[in-house]
Amino acid sequence: MLKKSILKNTMEKFKVLGLKDALLRSIIEHKFEAPSEIQEKTIPLVLEGKDVIAGASTGSGKTLAFGSGIIQNCEKIGVVQALILVPTRELADQVAKTLKMFSRYKPLEIVEVFGGVSMSPQVQKLRRADVVVGTPGRLLDHLEHETIDLRYVKILVLDEADRMLDMGFVQDVTRIIENCPKNRQTLLFSATINQDVKKLSHRYMANPIEIAAEAQVDPTKLKQIYYDVPDNMKFSLLVHLLKQNRVGLAMVFCNTQRNTDFVAQNLQQVGINALAIHGGHSQDKRTRVMNQFHAKDFEVLVCTDVAARGLDIKNVSHVYNYDIPREPNQYVHRVGRTARAGTEGIAINILASRDYDNFTQVRRHNPDMRIEKEEVPQIERVMIRVKDQEFRSGGRFRSGGGHDGGRGRFGGRPSSSGGFRGRSDRNSGGFRRRDDNRPRSRFGRR
Repeated sequence: MLKKSILKNTMEKFKVLGLKDALLRSIIEHKFEAPSEIQEKTIPLVLEGKDVIAGASTGSGKTLAFGSGIIQNCEKIGVVQALILVPTRELADQVAKTLKMFSRYKPLEIVEVFGGVSMSPQVQKLRRADVVVGTPGRLLDHLEHETIDLRYVKILVLDEADRMLDMGFVQDVTRIIENCPKNRQTLLFSATINQDVKKLSHRYMANPIEIAAEAQVDPTKLKQIYYDVPDNMKFSLLVHLLKQNRVGLAMVFCNTQRNTDFVAQNLQQVGINALAIHGGHSQDKRTRVMNQFHAKDFEVLVCTDVAARGLDIKNVSHVYNYDIPREPNQYVHRVGRTARAGTEGIAINILASRDYDNFTQVRRHNPDMRIEKEEVPQIERVMIRVKDQEFRSGGRFRSGGGHDGGRGRFGGRPSSSGGFRGRSDRNSGGFRRRDDNRPRSRFGRR
């Protein structure tokens, strides 16, 4: 009896927003209890056909917010009636899966298109697509090859709009918008409504209604700390913290693809179950890694900012900024991966000398954030591998030639990330061989 009353109550909470039975059945099946704030505020407007600018973070329920209008107002006729632009391949896949889940009782042909894979299978699917979810670059490829027809689009969604513009897609996005009919509904969802987003909305939206939802991260449950470490102890501290804090899933953020691979590979060497994900990996590998992380097949995801936005990753207890982001806004998105839905979380920043400028900008940009300094614990120095070389975090370098650590064979110096850098490779954890006969630099403990 109690279960029936709960189901009825849930049904009424969503039904009052204007949702029809086909969509309500899917919502009930997936055990949604009540609409989120962004859903309550936007679904009635979306169903009315209004243009909407919604400030909403990842995990706020925005896919159902814009998906409700798509599912209820599109038909299975084999013509593209709705187009959803997203910044990354992972988000395209996630949004498409969510829409398919909610449209179970109102079947639509939902097709995702993104780069890194062959266009041919996408071309075949696009011939019968009703809804397309895609990244700007690949959508332009299809437009140029005339393998997608946007003349009948009546709903255009820009998801994670600020992220798309930050990634340099503004020209691609505008070209795609201009290939859609002017008489359409446009929905713009963005974590931040900055000047670039406003400029885009003024140009391409008709009397949009602005909606804002509270951030999903509970600041009272998010603890933020930082450690100030010598350059050559950065990786060793990360290893120590990961081994001490095996509570839930952890995400380790780096600024470059090379450093991401370097950190992940060396974590594996010390027995920490970690995998890397970044834009340089193939789409198959990225999809496989994300599926494994969702399934908790490994416990540490080392990533660039490609994983900081848009993806709904649950049960992340710890976020580590191994590199402090260059853009202060990215810090908020990174730490927003934890302390979600009422759970506690911790964001840990590991600062070496090269991070000071970025960290200063983060604090200046977010003056209300309380980030407390922690004393560096006693930690064991960790052996780091760089290709076929090894050196101990702290200065000892070893290679097959039996070097004693006083002299680097390639004339470089340890990087602040714990990697090994040559003269021309200043921003990564890798190295370049010196091919000249100039004297080699020395390094020891720093």
